[in-house]
Amino acid sequence: MRLLHTSDWHLGRAFHRVNMLGAQAEFIGHLVTTAREREVDAVVVSGDVYDRAVPPLAAVELFDDALHRLADLGVPTVMISGNHDSARRLGVGAGLIGRAGIHLRTEASACGTPVVLTDAHGDVAFYGLPYLEPALVKDEFGVQKAGHETVLAAAMDRVRADLATRAPGTRSVVLAHAFVTGGEVSDSERDITVGGVASVPAGVFDGVDYTALGHLHGSQTITERVRYSGSPLPYSFSEADHRKTMWLVDLGPDGAVSAERIDCPVPRALARVRGHLDDLLADPGLERHEEAWVEATLTDPVRPPDPMARLTERFPHTLSLAFDPERAPEDPDVSYARRLAGRSEQQIAEDFVAHVRGAGPDAHEQAVLRDAFDAVRADEAVREVAR
Repeated sequence: MRLLHTSDWHLGRAFHRVNMLGAQAEFIGHLVTTAREREVDAVVVSGDVYDRAVPPLAAVELFDDALHRLADLGVPTVMISGNHDSARRLGVGAGLIGRAGIHLRTEASACGTPVVLTDAHGDVAFYGLPYLEPALVKDEFGVQKAGHETVLAAAMDRVRADLATRAPGTRSVVLAHAFVTGGEVSDSERDITVGGVASVPAGVFDGVDYTALGHLHGSQTITERVRYSGSPLPYSFSEADHRKTMWLVDLGPDGAVSAERIDCPVPRALARVRGHLDDLLADPGLERHEEAWVEATLTDPVRPPDPMARLTERFPHTLSLAFDPERAPEDPDVSYARRLAGRSEQQIAEDFVAHVRGAGPDAHEQAVLRDAFDAVRADEAVREVAR
């Protein structure tokens, strides 16, 4: 059975100030064309269909168009909700839409109920594990500790239990939206840390033939049977070196997996340039970036006059301008943003305690801070569901 694995469309999202809806529509057309030309048997979409819980109308219309085109093509599609989606909104009408071959899986309670497709070699069971917010689903799975690994392990226990009741030789595919240990992050993914832990081991998915992951925006292979498709478009300059693709996966009669990367349309290249303004404007080696979307970081000791206007004369598609003056790390003028770069909310809070009190928090106080951040994030998730 041939699968086309994609995820993280983030319909409705902009790239800095650039509206990406046209590029997203081009990707949908590319997806449909690929499914037809490569004779795909099923499309799997592993979450973050939309960029936010209440998407703009234009994004909903594009999603509707995608569903119609896939249904008209006659290619079954299995789709789960991600941490950016409102599971309840995305799942509205799922039963009716399923009759057209578009199978939406947005409820934690349905993790062990697969979509079963059949080819010449027998059945393939597709299990949809939507993004499982630990604080919201721990009761559903009967677990005491609200953590990503705990709830995903419980969901996979249901998958394996159902698979054990099926005919020998039944192949299996799991769709999941999670941060799996070993995956490389970018700046455009929303933090899903709970209890100080964001990732889960790949071994959670043992026992199935292929796991189609979503959440991380870079296409990557965790194991031969566990892969991220990545987002089809860039959503931050940290993705400048990404090759945006989908996975074309062939699932053999015995469950063997072979996979090929299918390139997605690139609306415009990304470039990150760094240095003194005059050097950036004169360097002939940067000519290749003149038509790219550019993030420029100026290192001039003193901020130069009219930097954006001067940059856009050479790089007309400059979207981001940052300043990182060449100073010693102990210089008191080093920016607050620079001092905080790469630090988590937990670390920033602990540093604040140390600054105010003269000593950092002890283990108990660290746990209190961690619980507070988890409670706020869980409350935000509840509010999104209720909106």
